[in-house]
Amino acid sequence: MKKLFLILPLSGLLLFSCKEKPVEAPKPTQTAPLSEKPKEEAVSDKGIGPITEVKLGPIDQNLVKKGKEIFDSKCASCHKLEEKYVGPPLKGVTKRRKPEWIMNMILNPSEMEQKDPVAKQLLSEYLTQMTFQNVSQDDARAILEYLRSVDEK
Repeated sequence: MKKLFLILPLSGLLLFSCKEKPVEAPKPTQTAPLSEKPKEEAVSDKGIGPITEVKLGPIDQNLVKKGKEIFDSKCASCHKLEEKYVGPPLKGVTKRRKPEWIMNMILNPSEMEQKDPVAKQLLSEYLTQMTFQNVSQDDARAILEYLRSVDEK
């Protein structure tokens, strides 16, 4: 019985000493006002990539032929001209986008899909990333010429 009387006060003491101390709320850190938005890179309608200017002239039939061959071998598995497929239909693309944007999308699809608003939107709609098809700038220019010829018909 003596032991019980010793244990009860000690257990009360232990409970009291283990009681949690109030925790202070963390001090707020200094942040930008809500009205300020994070600065985004300025993105032009020419896209992001190595192409900054394309000078177009009359459609070059030699480039069209080369572009169609490249398109058929590297692009047609994901793109059709007049219907949605893995990627968007490409008929009319030269009327909707600048030639620099089209070539930059062909040559630099990964960065375009990360930073260009139009490419981001296309990725969110089609849910498939466009892959670089190991084409040169000359090849991309030929593909552009082929797409121009399709849109002129």
